[in-house]
Amino acid sequence: MVADLLKAEVHSFFHPCPLTISLGVYHRCFVCFKRINSKFSYKCKLNCWFGMHVECALKPIIEYSDEECTIQHFTHAHPLKLVDSNQKDEVICSICQELCSSSFSTYGCLECEFFLHKSCMKSIPQQLINHRIHPCTLIFITYPYEYDKCDCCGEHIVPGMKFYCGICDLNLHVKCALFPTIDSEDAKEIKHFSHPHTLALVQNDEEYGSEPRCVACAQICLAPAPTFRCSRSCSHFFLHKSCYVKLPYKSYTIKHPSHPDHPLTITSLPYNDHIRTCDACYWGIDSTFLAYSCREYECKFNLHLDCYKVLASISFSGHEHPLTLLEKIADVTCHFCGVNCCNLVLRCVPCDINIHLQCLPSAPKTIKHKSHLHRLTLTKSPFEYELNSDEEDDEFYCDVCEQKRNQKELIYYCVKCKFIAEVKCVIYEVLPLIYENNSFEKEIPKGDDVSQKVKFYPKIQKWHVENLLLKRIKLHEGQQELEAKMKQIKGELDGVEIEIRKTESILGNLVGGDSQLLIELVKNNSQLRDYLNDAGNQGLRIVLSR
Repeated sequence: MVADLLKAEVHSFFHPCPLTISLGVYHRCFVCFKRINSKFSYKCKLNCWFGMHVECALKPIIEYSDEECTIQHFTHAHPLKLVDSNQKDEVICSICQELCSSSFSTYGCLECEFFLHKSCMKSIPQQLINHRIHPCTLIFITYPYEYDKCDCCGEHIVPGMKFYCGICDLNLHVKCALFPTIDSEDAKEIKHFSHPHTLALVQNDEEYGSEPRCVACAQICLAPAPTFRCSRSCSHFFLHKSCYVKLPYKSYTIKHPSHPDHPLTITSLPYNDHIRTCDACYWGIDSTFLAYSCREYECKFNLHLDCYKVLASISFSGHEHPLTLLEKIADVTCHFCGVNCCNLVLRCVPCDINIHLQCLPSAPKTIKHKSHLHRLTLTKSPFEYELNSDEEDDEFYCDVCEQKRNQKELIYYCVKCKFIAEVKCVIYEVLPLIYENNSFEKEIPKGDDVSQKVKFYPKIQKWHVENLLLKRIKLHEGQQELEAKMKQIKGELDGVEIEIRKTESILGNLVGGDSQLLIELVKNNSQLRDYLNDAGNQGLRIVLSR
């Protein structure tokens, strides 16, 4: 048996992992790229999905002397020979994708039109360990297929070579994998999936232009903060080095409670004058900035990078979606107190429910906070002039952060010291107590006593019942209006059809029912002639011919 003569496990020059004998797994050899017609082949013992001919796996490696100017390299099945400078016309290195000029030593296979800079050939490893883009070991493999996309830049990987993680099914262009990372002290250029072009380190103040803003944090980019910018013509694309570190390493998709049906991906929104709206906070998203966006064309769902971070979610019975805690929001009103929501709002995007955290029935009535000696009590502002003030110029402050606050929102207050704390400044004391005292799940008494059921019915669910009933009333009113319009349109349509029949009858009498005569009578009027010749008006001729 042939299988008995073959080793069960071998090591190949072309692949760093051990290979095991297998029965008909691959269609093409990952080394020579030719079809595997034999019954047996060798495949990677680990997770690389790398397979090759038996003869390619067992191929002896020839050691060439320096005088022969030939090298056997793991990136190609054939030996690579030093290319004469006269043969380098428009030759591209397969690793760095740069032109092989006469000033650099180049090795290649003329038969396969495969070329490498000597420097690239020496520097490329067969494995990348602890790489910034991906925590697992990345294995270099030669690759005969063309349907994969690079998980760094998003472009298709042309057949030839790539770095691959079999466990995570992650694919990288060789150039993207070997590109200097931001951790490199001398990194003057970097790549990031959020932008199609190379990003170059800003070397002098003149490159900043007129107060450019970072596409991630929206803050102004100024020296000495290290900043990268698009190396081509995208004048709006600047990215702080610190923001680059915080962003994901690849184009990850995330699931978000605000949009449970489809995943969201970090992307640059189309660059135009249209300002999109964040579907969590309702603030605008400038098209020059990065955002989380749904790739489904019909959705047009977008989130600020900050708004995708879910602080907490609270679920309650009778409602299918969780309420998501958002740090900031605009132009919505709390459904409990009726005050405009500015920050720390529990929001259900699909149902458009917005509730101040402090308005929840389970919000603690008193708390202890490190910023003050005494316990703080949940209350509205104790100062009448605050509650009655509608002047935009009036400023009211929180004693914890010393920032402006909305005087109409509930606060935590010390009567003795007149100390005021916004809820957002004591959030880490409030949230655990909300979960501990959560009143959303109060069990409603069973039986026929309606008054008892009403007594124990959770406040939020009661509001939701009222809101849904109001919604149903509006929908029913809209339905009645549409039905009335449809009746009116039906009557008008019937009248038009009667007039059409009268007109056709008179027209038929005038031409004696001869449609050909009608055509001849109006042939000099292009509008009427075209009307009669139109396929959609053949019915008129039929009527006249009766």
